[in-house]
Amino acid sequence: MQIIVNGEVRSIEADPKTPLLYILRNDLALNGPKYGCGLGECGACAVLVDGRAVRSCTIPLSAIGDREVITLEGLATGEELHPVQRAFIEEAAAQCGYCLNGMIIATAALVAAKVNAGEADIREALRHHLCRCGTHMEILAAARRAVRYAQSERQVVHTSKAEKQA
Repeated sequence: MQIIVNGEVRSIEADPKTPLLYILRNDLALNGPKYGCGLGECGACAVLVDGRAVRSCTIPLSAIGDREVITLEGLATGEELHPVQRAFIEEAAAQCGYCLNGMIIATAALVAAKVNAGEADIREALRHHLCRCGTHMEILAAARRAVRYAQSERQVVHTSKAEKQA
């Protein structure tokens, strides 16, 4: 079976019922998604599937098909961190860091889908992600910063397109 992970087609030999999380961690050595609960409730295992944040511990390999999977490792472009990753670092949103994979993935999905996300959107995107260390305020600040970065980048893109058309 083949799946697309972080822009690469990867060949996998596994039972189609195997949770995607196990394939990513054990077969592909991608350690961004974490095993937290195995029930899809904590968010530590979140990945993007066709741009949507999903819990990889509850999705069987067979459900992926030709959809693209992006993990925490695939957000960055070369050495340049994704703006959401930068925002989380700049806000010092990590204590132990175990939950951050899911928080970053959920925020990346949010800013990609809704560039003008407000406080209610941010809280909704993150509300089912658990942080046991209590850095919720820093995580929310990082998500707000990520939204501002997305708005700035969108503005640059729109300005560049307008300049080219003029």
